[in-house]
Amino acid sequence: MPFSVPAALLSPRTRTLAVCAALVVALLAVAALAPLPVSIVEPGLTADVLGANRGTQVITITGTKVRKTSGQLRMTTIAATQPDADVYLSDVIEAWFATDRAAMPRDAVYPTGGSVKEIEKHNQAEMTQSQDAATVAALKHLGLSSSDVKVSLHLADVGGPSAGLMFTLGIVDKIDGNGSGGDLTAGRRIAGTGTITAAGNVGAVGGVSLKTQAAKRDGATVFLVPKDECADAEAELPAGLRLVPVTTLDGAISALRALDGAGGKVPSC
Repeated sequence: MPFSVPAALLSPRTRTLAVCAALVVALLAVAALAPLPVSIVEPGLTADVLGANRGTQVITITGTKVRKTSGQLRMTTIAATQPDADVYLSDVIEAWFATDRAAMPRDAVYPTGGSVKEIEKHNQAEMTQSQDAATVAALKHLGLSSSDVKVSLHLADVGGPSAGLMFTLGIVDKIDGNGSGGDLTAGRRIAGTGTITAAGNVGAVGGVSLKTQAAKRDGATVFLVPKDECADAEAELPAGLRLVPVTTLDGAISALRALDGAGGKVPSC
């Protein structure tokens, strides 16, 4: 039957270990009950930048001839718990064992030190800057002047800079396609992620393994990924989704042309 031993009969070392164990148990209990500075993220929405989103055309171009396109260029997102949401140890453990969720430091998902409204404002500002850079990069690639050609980009309820590459490709496809009369997509559903600079350089974004799942869920067969994030993309890569690493806008366009059999080698991770 269970019994206890009087503390007086325990050795000093045993008593010390018992006290330490009790402290560890207490600390674990506190950790389990206290909110953590963590966000739980999962695959988010995707949107075809060549089409409409919530009834509004994503890309509108005036001042030059615009092509009819086929296929899709889908930007991808992750969905995260709100910046003021309480996340506990149990949530982190549950996400650790899930393939469609992950726990990330909150400051890796949201800027620190602001209210929810301030964070939303910051994310929207990043989206606006990304759209401006996408327009500059696309028109520069096409040899067109922003004084003649006007581009309007609209994507509701999405913030941050990670759609830059796909916006840029969408503008290029609507104006010039693959440069030979066809579409950059060749009729495929192409998804991807990556920031863009006005000079056409593609940057890393984070959350890639979840974005590939969102892309596959929404029918994509090819995923454009910043080259530096190949390892993350391969970690949970859905079957049937082909990764194409890119570092520049020109490289992404060349890769899409190569996919369509226009010559050249399609890069791989």
